[in-house]
Amino acid sequence: MSATRVGVVGAGGRMGASVCEAIAADPLLALVAAVDPQAAGQQRAGVAVAGELRALADAHAEVVVDFTVAHAARTTLPWLAMHGMHAVVGTTGFDADDFTAFHTAFSGSNCLIASNFAISAVLMMRFAELAAPYFDTAEIIELHHDGKIDAPSGTAISTAERMAAASSEWAPDPTQHEPYPGARGSVGPGGIRLHSVRMRGMVAHQEVILGAQGQTLTIRQDSYDRSSYMPGVVLACKRIAHLPGLTLGLDAVLGV
Repeated sequence: MSATRVGVVGAGGRMGASVCEAIAADPLLALVAAVDPQAAGQQRAGVAVAGELRALADAHAEVVVDFTVAHAARTTLPWLAMHGMHAVVGTTGFDADDFTAFHTAFSGSNCLIASNFAISAVLMMRFAELAAPYFDTAEIIELHHDGKIDAPSGTAISTAERMAAASSEWAPDPTQHEPYPGARGSVGPGGIRLHSVRMRGMVAHQEVILGAQGQTLTIRQDSYDRSSYMPGVVLACKRIAHLPGLTLGLDAVLGV
């Protein structure tokens, strides 16, 4: 069986570089193109980085991994769909209109968008979703490196959305006085509070704290290195051809 031909957009970034190495190291995948206007001419896993998307078509990429930013991906993803390429996307910051547009665009090829490719993070979100109906209160604390530009994280938002969908019976917040606005975090789906920490020395971490009468449950996930995302990215590249249209989250890939 021939290796699946994979391209990477955002290859100049730290995450993109790690993805290139992971793709190149897997015998069932072949890194055939790397794109990043800010890193054109550099090498990633033996492949020269190009500055334009057309390099993906020139290399006959079948699957393209995108780890960039939302405003760039809004151009990249429709282009991939138009050229019949599957997309595996780790970019966050999309809204409902974006998802509608991507759903329409990917009619002839497939697109998977995941807020987190760490398998432990996917399981953390699933565990929080399962626990939600059994607790009255919940808050989410997400902690990331100080280079992350969006807050709260896509993972925190996805977690809150899933918990709110699993249970609508959350106790109201009792806070009546807040001398420092924002001290109680932001109000997320279902009224679940979201707190963001940006700290040097961290990579990506999240705690979900749930409380009921006389008890609490804490679910925590830690990614200490970007390598934690690579097994999920590699697996998605291998299975994206069998996930029709637009898929949100890695759950379908893992079967959880």
